[in-house]
Amino acid sequence: MVSKMNEQLREHIIKSLSAGIRFDGRKPLEYRTVSVEYGVSKNAEGSSRVKIGETEVIAGVKLSIDKPYPDTPDDGVMSVNAELLPLSSPEFEGGPPDEQSIELARVVDRGIRESKAIDTKKLCIKKNEKVWMISVDIVTINDSGNLIDASAIAALAALKDAKFPSVKDEMVDYKKLTAEKLPMKKDPMAITVYKIGGHFIVDPDLDEEKVYDARLTVTTTPDGTISALQKGGDLPLTMEDVEKMVDTGIDKAKELRKML
Repeated sequence: MVSKMNEQLREHIIKSLSAGIRFDGRKPLEYRTVSVEYGVSKNAEGSSRVKIGETEVIAGVKLSIDKPYPDTPDDGVMSVNAELLPLSSPEFEGGPPDEQSIELARVVDRGIRESKAIDTKKLCIKKNEKVWMISVDIVTINDSGNLIDASAIAALAALKDAKFPSVKDEMVDYKKLTAEKLPMKKDPMAITVYKIGGHFIVDPDLDEEKVYDARLTVTTTPDGTISALQKGGDLPLTMEDVEKMVDTGIDKAKELRKML
């Protein structure tokens, strides 16, 4: 729910959106400049840096060998963690993961996992005994709004950048990377659409994030198939709202996927 302190800000933003423009001059469904940089960490098997406007996020992939889960004996495992560093925003504090960082990791993880983006069967080394485990770590460098989309793009880019390390005598040699990349099958793209009053926008800045009523993160694969939906915000969405937001998510995903 929007606080009383932000009510005046909300009124100004809605008035601006009613005129078809935002405070920074963008159109409602226009992203800031998006850039993707690969291989930004020497100690990760894959990494990326994503900037959306002044928002900056880094993602890294580490690979290890471990036992599979009992119910998926021939499947590798992927997990996503997110850390909101205090250096990236005065709103973030050090310490254990808070609700926002847990949700961020969960949205990114679900979008990749449910799209079947990685062929986890090919991560099996020996059924019931050994599989590759993929850990994706996301850290925020600067929060200027829209961390969800920036993090999802960064995680996907880091996975696409990753190469398997060498294995000798059943030991992983992290100093030697092979040319073999992860068995990626699809590029899931997460687009978060925000509703403010009766208006829909993407890529909010910090002011817009303070006053939104609801948001919907739409993750789709290149053929337009929806792999995950995540609702946020205090107010409900109508079916008509959801349809508009899904259509926007599919359209904008085609645009951003070209950045990879």
